[in-house]
Amino acid sequence: MFPADEQPAEPPAPRWSGSAAVPPPKPRKRAWGESAVLPSVPAPPPPPEQPEHLTPVDPWAGADTGGWDLPPPPPPTPTLPYPVAPSPRPHSGPPAAPVHSPAAPEPPRPAPPRVAYPAAPPPAYPVSPPPVAYPVSPPPASRPPAPARPAPPPPTPPAPPRQRQASAPPAGPQAPQGYAPKPTRRRRRWPWILLLMLACCCGCPAYYGVPMASQYPADAALPAEVADLRLRDDNTSKATAKQLEAEVRKAHWLAEDTFAGVYTTPAGKRVTVFGGTGFRFTPESDAEDEMTRLTGQYSLGEAQVVDTGVRGRHQRCAVGRADGQDVVVCTSVDHGSIATAVFTRLSLDDSATLLGTLREQVVTTNQK
Repeated sequence: MFPADEQPAEPPAPRWSGSAAVPPPKPRKRAWGESAVLPSVPAPPPPPEQPEHLTPVDPWAGADTGGWDLPPPPPPTPTLPYPVAPSPRPHSGPPAAPVHSPAAPEPPRPAPPRVAYPAAPPPAYPVSPPPVAYPVSPPPASRPPAPARPAPPPPTPPAPPRQRQASAPPAGPQAPQGYAPKPTRRRRRWPWILLLMLACCCGCPAYYGVPMASQYPADAALPAEVADLRLRDDNTSKATAKQLEAEVRKAHWLAEDTFAGVYTTPAGKRVTVFGGTGFRFTPESDAEDEMTRLTGQYSLGEAQVVDTGVRGRHQRCAVGRADGQDVVVCTSVDHGSIATAVFTRLSLDDSATLLGTLREQVVTTNQK
């Protein structure tokens, strides 16, 4: 501070330092997206008032606090004390009677002051009746001590476990110590299955194929003599043989060769034989068909089955009539040929036996 008449001395001019004066800084440019309006700085919140500066408030001011004195609760109902339990130790004398200690009388309490309350209106809902006071049950009577139980017998010591006898090691190489034994390989059953398949695949064809191979192919030729039979060579017998061959060819058109002939004996018996060769898959049904074909021609009866004893060969015989006399017609069929004969003046069994003899002489297979 200077007096009013004194003026402050002007500061000396700065000396030239050889450097340019520094201009004041330019105002800062707004960043991209910044608002041109400066944000207003909110005023700081006032400090909170301290509790000691507040005026205390009485929450019960102006309230009627009279009539809050409640009457004391009623005294509790006196109960009898329980007797003291007797000692659990057994004794020889009779049990002592329980001693009841009389309850000490309580001193009288002063009566509480009565407070007059306004009469309350009766409740609108039904009031439940007051609880009924039930009598208190007397304390349980003491029970006499239970008699001492006899001591149980001492337990029997268990039998020592049976020791297994060391079994002998199995035969064969054993695994070295410290290595797990090699698991036993289960026995496979495929050889039995393979044998069964081979039996089914090869046995069935062999069972049915052996008769076919032994009976086919076959050739037929009529011999001049068979036992006591002689082959007739007259014109009538030749014409009959040709007619029979034509009928066989017509009935069995797949036959490879046919034959027919008429045989007689010195006693006047006559046997006519005819048939053919060729493969037959079902000889049994072919024998029945042949008998059916000849039924109308010879008036045959019921055909009978004759056992030939050869697997794959089937024979049938039946009794009929031809030219006014009884005849027996028999046929024998296998996988390679069919032979049929008409017998006169012979029984059915003799005719069947003679047909087997004729067949062995007439039909021959290539395996023989």
